[in-house]
Amino acid sequence: MKYKYLFGPVPSRRLGISLGIDLVPHKTCSLNCIYCECGKTTNLTIERKEYVPLDEMKNELNLFLKNKQSLDYITFSGAGEPTLYSKLGEISDFLKYNYSEYKTALLTNSTLLYNKKIQDEIKNIDLILPSLDAVYDKSFKIINRPHSNIKIKKIITGLINFSKIYKGKIWLEIFVIPGINNSEKELKHFKEILNKINPDKIQLNSLDRPGAESWIKKATYDELNRVKNLLYPLPVDIITHFDSSTRNLFEKTNIESRILSILERRPCTLNDLVKISGMNINEINKVLNLLLDKNQIILSNQKRGDFYLINK
Repeated sequence: MKYKYLFGPVPSRRLGISLGIDLVPHKTCSLNCIYCECGKTTNLTIERKEYVPLDEMKNELNLFLKNKQSLDYITFSGAGEPTLYSKLGEISDFLKYNYSEYKTALLTNSTLLYNKKIQDEIKNIDLILPSLDAVYDKSFKIINRPHSNIKIKKIITGLINFSKIYKGKIWLEIFVIPGINNSEKELKHFKEILNKINPDKIQLNSLDRPGAESWIKKATYDELNRVKNLLYPLPVDIITHFDSSTRNLFEKTNIESRILSILERRPCTLNDLVKISGMNINEINKVLNLLLDKNQIILSNQKRGDFYLINK
């Protein structure tokens, strides 16, 4: 079956095996980040509404989860900002009440965490993974290209206030872009802010797939380690590639639609898809060649490898 609102399970570099839930249409977001692997934002907004039907999403979750598949997390993520979905609290409570055996996680760009209604909606989610890529207005606008009503000071205040009331775990991500947000001055200010937020973990990330802008440089491991040392003694990790799992995550049927579903959310290399599926590389290669012949996908040659993308 081809799901409209669920994708995966996929191997996440931070969350292990994760079933993703898409709560908003593709690239509906409050930011237009230069590094976004899903491409440029086409609907830059801060309007909260029921972008997708709540009942349909519940039906898909019931259909998928009845098989009791092994998952590390069910994750509110996708190709947009999940907190823009006005029924986020209802879907979170639905999972907590009906499928309490599964942990839930929320990937958010932090822009709406100042909103007390949203704070209440996400209080039962087990793990919040907010991002904070800058602490100065100049670098924030360069990296995140926000909606005009969003200010970096409001984001920071929202994160600090939310961290004081939230009982779950907070893993805060910083996307390091050399030459923009890695100066000693900004990192010193980062450290002051992070001490106030007091997350359980700080995760340094860098470019892994093609971003929205081609000129972005990938931070080297040495550079990420320099940032880590400047933030010491805060609990900082450097995000590494997902450790390939032996679990076969794809059904042997509808492999084409499963691969298309993944590529609609993010570009992948052949090795990415092998890790996601647990299938033999030759099997995946045959399907990719078939999709290329049908003109449903294209191959993009990048410095970091050959990435398969949906042909739009």
